[in-house]
Amino acid sequence: MRVGMVCPYTWDVPGGVMAHVRDLSEALIADGHHVSVLAPASDDAPLPYYVTSAGRAVPVPYNGSVARLAFGFLSAGRVRKWLREGFDVLHVHEPAVPSVGLLACWAARGPIVATFHASYQRSRAVSVTAPVLHTALEKITGRIAVSDAARKTLVEHMGGDAVLIPNGVTVSRYADAEPLPGWGPDGGVIGFLGRMDEPRKGLPVLLEAFALIAPERPGLRLLVAGPGDADEVLAKVPAPLRDRVGLLGMVSEEDKARAYHSVDVFCAPNTHGESFGIVLAEAMAAGATVLASDIPAFRKVLGEGQAGALFTTGDAGSLAREAAALLDDPGRRVKLADEARVAVRKYDWSTVARDVVRVYETVTATATGGVEEERRGAVL
Repeated sequence: MRVGMVCPYTWDVPGGVMAHVRDLSEALIADGHHVSVLAPASDDAPLPYYVTSAGRAVPVPYNGSVARLAFGFLSAGRVRKWLREGFDVLHVHEPAVPSVGLLACWAARGPIVATFHASYQRSRAVSVTAPVLHTALEKITGRIAVSDAARKTLVEHMGGDAVLIPNGVTVSRYADAEPLPGWGPDGGVIGFLGRMDEPRKGLPVLLEAFALIAPERPGLRLLVAGPGDADEVLAKVPAPLRDRVGLLGMVSEEDKARAYHSVDVFCAPNTHGESFGIVLAEAMAAGATVLASDIPAFRKVLGEGQAGALFTTGDAGSLAREAAALLDDPGRRVKLADEARVAVRKYDWSTVARDVVRVYETVTATATGGVEEERRGAVL
């Protein structure tokens, strides 16, 4: 099958949706499908052979984060040129985001599948833009939501429904890796992976919890990976504890896997805005013991605490108590890690990609042809 895949966020900066598009595309290619991805990217950015740049992205505040999007005449032109490659199905991720996915919906006709990733509350901005979005979303013939939270957002904000297909993780990529030099697991390492400067990722909550328990545990260390200002992070840590915090910055996929294998407890202290929790799935695949905030998406991935421990969202004291309990109980850590390895198998891309292909087959079975450029009545 010839699949045109659209990623709304820049390929230059790692993120959950970008990783989803990348891994799904590679799983489909491995199964013999032809996949071409269109994504915002700098023209000089190194891209995989299957990715076409839609132009440089612009940072825009979105859903409690900063999204890097491409939207405008240049991107619209590249969308139309790319569509002429000819596809059996167009798969757009986050079509309601003002980026190339929305442009692709406007510019194309034929079998169109959309995946909805985001979870957010009703907002005035969404209500105001809904009529404009409708002209694009009404073209979609197959809808996928990566979680119950994302599906609820879709139903409440845009109407309609979607088949639930979770995010995937390449389990083999994380299953075996050597720890980073100088790190654990040694019974005293807590880990974090995410954007350090994005409040909803919850690093400030973890730093506060670390400050509560570290004075009583001389060997306790914190390993932090992800983009952000290291000086700003260290400024939030009491001076006597700063030499026990390791800041890796942005890491490669290889070092990310090694980081998961370097900790005794992997913490996901996110406060909101998560519809699945790909970092949880990656850590679970690596066999890490997971401690996560009890937001609905994380509770679901962790089986209500069976495959990882939970703490009260935003509560540093609760996080500190749960982390201390896990560090003091190696047997429980092993049990949770074993449960996690089993639970994560259903999220392996070898399974998830097949479910996505079934959606493709459904929408193409009733179509009269493939994806074409919309030439009459087009918005752009």
